[in-house]
Amino acid sequence: MNRWAWFTICVLLGLLLLAGGSLMPAHLCAIEPSVLKRAGENSSSLTGRGLELAHIGQFGAAELLSRAATRTKLPSADELASTIQTDVKRYPEQDAWGLSGVALRPYFGLRPYFPKAPPRVESGTSSFTDFVVREENRTKALGALSASKQPVVQELLRTRALTNTTTFAPSQSAGGEAFDTAVILTSLLVEQKHITDTLINEINSAATQANRDGNSQPLEQTLLDVLSLGQRFNWGQLIAFVGKIDSAATLHAQADLVRAAGDQLPELFSAVELSGNPKGVAAYLQTFHETGMTDLTAALPYNAGGLRELLRSNHRLYISPWRQVASEYQPFAAVVSLGADYNWRMPVFALILKWFLYFCGGFLLAMALHFGKPPASDLEAPLQVRGFHVAREILFALGFLLVVLIVSEPFLAQEKPAAALPFQLRVPMAGSAVQSGSTHTKTTFMDKSNLLPMLLFFVLQALLYVACIVKLAEIQRQRVGPRVKLKLLENEDHLFDGGLYLGFLGTIVSFIVYSVYAHQQFSLMVAYSSTSFGILFVSFFKIFHLRPVRRRLLLEAEAESPVVATTTTAPSLATP
Repeated sequence: MNRWAWFTICVLLGLLLLAGGSLMPAHLCAIEPSVLKRAGENSSSLTGRGLELAHIGQFGAAELLSRAATRTKLPSADELASTIQTDVKRYPEQDAWGLSGVALRPYFGLRPYFPKAPPRVESGTSSFTDFVVREENRTKALGALSASKQPVVQELLRTRALTNTTTFAPSQSAGGEAFDTAVILTSLLVEQKHITDTLINEINSAATQANRDGNSQPLEQTLLDVLSLGQRFNWGQLIAFVGKIDSAATLHAQADLVRAAGDQLPELFSAVELSGNPKGVAAYLQTFHETGMTDLTAALPYNAGGLRELLRSNHRLYISPWRQVASEYQPFAAVVSLGADYNWRMPVFALILKWFLYFCGGFLLAMALHFGKPPASDLEAPLQVRGFHVAREILFALGFLLVVLIVSEPFLAQEKPAAALPFQLRVPMAGSAVQSGSTHTKTTFMDKSNLLPMLLFFVLQALLYVACIVKLAEIQRQRVGPRVKLKLLENEDHLFDGGLYLGFLGTIVSFIVYSVYAHQQFSLMVAYSSTSFGILFVSFFKIFHLRPVRRRLLLEAEAESPVVATTTTAPSLATP
């Protein structure tokens, strides 16, 4: 088979492998909707979960899910909203409280309905905190809770005697309504068993520590978080949200997120309710504080399984227009679907397979270039060494893979976690409860935005270093004399110094980017590292590889044609 046939075969196979790699929805730092769609098959939908909550009378939670479904334009959002409206008309008292108030009657004496509806807050729901903080309601609740048989509730009630509180005003002082309200809210959740056992144990330990040692800071933080959630939720929403939280740390993280959610509170609530993983939602939003809420909202249409897959991967959501178009046509749609299935079941294997396809595609394209070159002339025939072109093609494939990863991989430099900002909680008739905090964040010595370009410079220098070693080995095996080999080595000086040129180029580009982005994207360490890597690799190659070979070739050249010593005699004067 002639070389043009091989050239055509390698080009076609290489392009086919590259197309297969580009259709794989696998990424280092991102996840695609096709994977979420595959993971969400046969799992609960947002509207389905909302209908379940509405059927069991939890209208408050169902209402927030309905808002999120309407905003995400789910097909069955209207059905959910209509169901809630129909049920609320049958049970009007449950509109304000989120569910039946029968369980609260022993604590507030509400028969048969609540006499006054709690006021609406900015989120559009009724605030349970604003209802409890009223003096008559606090008095009734404290009297009923004093007869509780729950040891945790009694421990919480004893904390009302504390006088050295740090966040709240003491219960017996002016402005102590906030502390009493927080104690009542937490006690009601414990008494009605709407808190997990692990969180109850943490609350009990914090209350015991406060009563015994006077260290009330851990308890006050938990009370403040419950108070903050109660101010933004009605009773039904509060118990649905808090009932899935398993630790005080997660409660604090979720309270911070709820305070900062604003008009995105329905989406946050829906993400916690649908995934059943408040800890994972909090961790995801803390990692991606700028885009996390948008990605969680975009994942809601992919059901509970898709949302959990997003949280499990801890990656940002990436939508590829190319793969979206390809998924509408066969056979590309089958490849995308198969890749999504592999990425869901075996994400590491899917990523390795994608990289392997890219590597093989680059290798075959390099082979096509080898077959496309004209054959060597008779003069250059002694310089041809079998097998070395394969090493060069492997290096080309590795460099090609690196370039493709840089170009095609989204979000390689992920955003930094958000700093915890101080907040102020306003409670009617109770003054203000202020959470102190610091806006100063600790900066790490090396963040990912600097590490990635440094790693890129290092890998490029390493590939050029290996290419120089391959070229040096090829010259040593060429069928020419040592003097010719020395001349050939001199001819490759520019290649052997290529690391320096590449290092200088990287430094110049880094300084340009550093100045354009106003010191925000690149540091001076990145710019200097490029030249430093070039100096290190070139110096190591010339000292430990090139210098010994040249010395040996010089000795061989001298041994082949030794210098012939000639003797001269002094001229003699002729005597006449």
